[in-house]
Amino acid sequence: MSLRISAAIERWPVAGQFVIARGAKTHVDVLVAAASDGTHVGLGEGTAIYYHGESAESCLAQIEGLIDRLEPMDVQRARLAIQSLLPPGAARNALDCALWDLEARSSGKPLWQLAGQPAAPGPLQTAFTISLGEADRMEVDAAKAAARGFGLLKLKLTGEGDRERVAAVRKGAPHVRLIVDANESWGALDIAAEATALAALGVEMIEQPVPVGQEFLLDGVKSPVPFLADESCQSLADLDLCARYYDGINIKLDKAGGLTEALAMAGDAQARGLKLMVGCMLSTSLGIAPAFLVAQGAQWVDLDGPILLAGDREDGFRFDQGMIGSA
Repeated sequence: MSLRISAAIERWPVAGQFVIARGAKTHVDVLVAAASDGTHVGLGEGTAIYYHGESAESCLAQIEGLIDRLEPMDVQRARLAIQSLLPPGAARNALDCALWDLEARSSGKPLWQLAGQPAAPGPLQTAFTISLGEADRMEVDAAKAAARGFGLLKLKLTGEGDRERVAAVRKGAPHVRLIVDANESWGALDIAAEATALAALGVEMIEQPVPVGQEFLLDGVKSPVPFLADESCQSLADLDLCARYYDGINIKLDKAGGLTEALAMAGDAQARGLKLMVGCMLSTSLGIAPAFLVAQGAQWVDLDGPILLAGDREDGFRFDQGMIGSA
């Protein structure tokens, strides 16, 4: 059975503006890969990791450069081949997930079963991201999110005024669970003091406090809440480093390069006793569908990408009272 492979770029507007320490976005360009056996079509979506220098266009070129090599293969050989032919990133993610989807459709088996999961995926509580802004703006946004039923909020921080921002959010949403993403911004701070102050405000996890390459700054730091690696944990190759300095990892399929790598990372992390978070980039429901499988075993789930967009795909996930579930 030979394949037919194609890819295209789609632009999706953001609902309002999505702001983190590195800048603001008003839209996201996603890469959609398609793999067909002539009868069935599998789809996968990836979002370029911009801080790696990726763009939707460069990821599209990566896939198009391999089509002639992959199309003579069957679906399983092609999926195995791209693990070495493509680096971790959005291009491999989109194509890997398209090939998984094709195999599921052609075999008549659900994806969760093919992926070796013990049961069909069920609804999960997902974080809702509060964009970086002035403390009073974040307070208002948190109150609105809580009123919509979100019981877990993820705050974007910047290393300056973080305590004030978290205190404001806690005031706006006094009963929600809080996690924060420091986005590598605490390298020059007293990390233990910052963590202790945020813990007193009810923060239960801190993501990526120090810059990549400066993980040693966490050596010996006593924190009342766990630190999770995000930018420090791109793929399976980073697990040794992360296990030394972090309490857990955040798996994103776009960083890992697809469902194949994400499943391996989750298994390795759990074997090491690391805590697990599964996150996403800005994306539609097509992009988070494979991550939803991996997230079934995670302590924290951050799959709010589709609800940060102005619209989603017609067959997208349901988001109700802070829970994400299949359509």
